Amino acid sequence: IGVTLAAALIMATGGFTYFDNAKQLTRYLGLSPTYQQSGTSVKVKGHINRNGDSYLRSQLYVAAFASIRSNTECKACYDRLRSKGKPGKVAVIAVANKLIRQAFAVVTQEKPYIDGYVSSKK
Repeated sequence: IGVTLAAALIMATGGFTYFDNAKQLTRYLGLSPTYQQSGTSVKVKGHINRNGDSYLRSQLYVAAFASIRSNTECKACYDRLRSKGKPGKVAVIAVANKLIRQAFAVVTQEKPYIDGYVSSKK
């Protein structure tokens, strides 16, 4: 995430203080998938919800391309989804979702990002 996107995220989210967890943040930005169900029907994954700031969402989409090249976790996520047959845009949106979750974790835990770090919590 570059300086421009980081500043926009900090301004839009109050320094990530408006949200208790990363899931709330991804819902706010419109990057989380929606689920459609009715009665006893099987849950069907829909599109992203597209709520929130479209400028931030588009900037995260562009940042996801750079993170696929430089972030090992994002590259692994992209490659895994593509190997399962997901379209490229769907995989990039999933990477943008992962990227915002990583940014939320870095800011809230006040620790620097370490590429390839695996948390002990599950």
